Amino acid sequence: MLLKKIQLKTIDYKFGLTICFLLFFNSFISAQEIIPDVVVAEKPVEAPSGQKQKIDGIIATVGDYIVLDSDIDKGYLEITSQGGSTKDITRCQMLGKLLEDKLYAHQAIQDSIIVSDAEVRGMMEERLNYMMQQVGDINKVVAYYKKNSVEEFKTYFADILKEQKLASEMQKKIIDAVEITPEEVRNFFKKIPKDELPTFGAEMEVAQIVVEPKVSKEDEQKVIDRLNGIRKDVLDGSSFATKAVLYSQDPGSSSSGGFYKMTRKTPFVKEFKDVAFSLAEGEISEPFKTNFGYHIIMVDKIKGQEVELRHILIAPTVSEDALKEAKERIINIRKKIESKEISFADAARTESDEKETRANGGTLVNPNTQDTRFELTKMDPTLYSQVSNLKDAEISQPLLNTDEKGKKTYKLITVTNRIEEHTADYAKDYTKIKELALKEKQINAIAKWFDEKIKDTYIKIIGEYRDCTFTNNWLKK
Repeated sequence: MLLKKIQLKTIDYKFGLTICFLLFFNSFISAQEIIPDVVVAEKPVEAPSGQKQKIDGIIATVGDYIVLDSDIDKGYLEITSQGGSTKDITRCQMLGKLLEDKLYAHQAIQDSIIVSDAEVRGMMEERLNYMMQQVGDINKVVAYYKKNSVEEFKTYFADILKEQKLASEMQKKIIDAVEITPEEVRNFFKKIPKDELPTFGAEMEVAQIVVEPKVSKEDEQKVIDRLNGIRKDVLDGSSFATKAVLYSQDPGSSSSGGFYKMTRKTPFVKEFKDVAFSLAEGEISEPFKTNFGYHIIMVDKIKGQEVELRHILIAPTVSEDALKEAKERIINIRKKIESKEISFADAARTESDEKETRANGGTLVNPNTQDTRFELTKMDPTLYSQVSNLKDAEISQPLLNTDEKGKKTYKLITVTNRIEEHTADYAKDYTKIKELALKEKQINAIAKWFDEKIKDTYIKIIGEYRDCTFTNNWLKK
């Protein structure tokens, strides 16, 4: 039936994304140019299935890329090293996924998708930091990859990262181009037989009021002075990237030297984008403020509507006195709500310091669905622990919250609506149904893209792998 077909397609798609994710962070598979077919002495190793397989030799060519037999074995090793199971993944399936990655990367080049050296360097720093956290020493990483020096490994790994980035950008380009209309969502829902309608789990809607401790002018000025000092050092010749690694408090970019690539549509706060797009190449901003703290930005490159930049974030320290004042303020807000002087929603609109939820009466938006509903089984564990024991209309005690950047706030939480587990309803669950419909359309778009590009691309598979049954028509039968 229709829904079962959707689920089966989704499994294949999730399989692909899972493998891609695993290979993206610690891939062993190298990007190589086409080379003539060669005969390589077989050296058998034990594969997960118990069959003897070669560990070297070209088994496939896709455009400008090749796949080695050993790449499949390395793929298995990588999945198991991440705690995954390879029990149900055949060598043919693994090869199919590698062929997809190669075709994505090859076509990305044909479509003039650019991956800059700065991006690769940023990714390299991030991956190396991750690897060294696992093994403790860069030389162990080099030995693991069987390279003779750190520089040889970096050259080799840069090619891997560039290919992976090309592949992910190509896939993103295909998916981002897919849009869905309300009529398509309606037709998708109508095609699902009533006895196969999905069941959605229990959900709730949550609102909060946030009070931020006030930072003193003196503490803010200390941060501004510190950033001005860093800015002067960079203007005098110091490395901005090194300064970002040493001093930036942004966990998302500090390890990569503060690097970000963005367009005007990239979801950054307005103040950050305004400064980023006002700078010329090589220019460094004055310190400026966002709700995360104070920043300085240096623009590396401007390519049309895209900007490559580095930034440093430092947040002022919150004093104990400021924390105490914030707690007293939120206690008073709670008392007013409890005494019915003001509703929770009105208190959020007039008293909350959180811009994102204030206008909506404190209502939270689920970041995964962009809906106001949170499914209990998928809710963030911290949020769930804060609301799971609240009764209807009950307000939590003041909660001290520390975010990933170390910023401390006090908040009150209440559950504004509860939705019990139920069979999908078009009117009530439109957002979820739209997501399912869009996912099916994206899967179909990717399948169509592969059909078209396989026909137009030089592809060769040799040896026993020509007997594989692939999802895509790699053998062009």
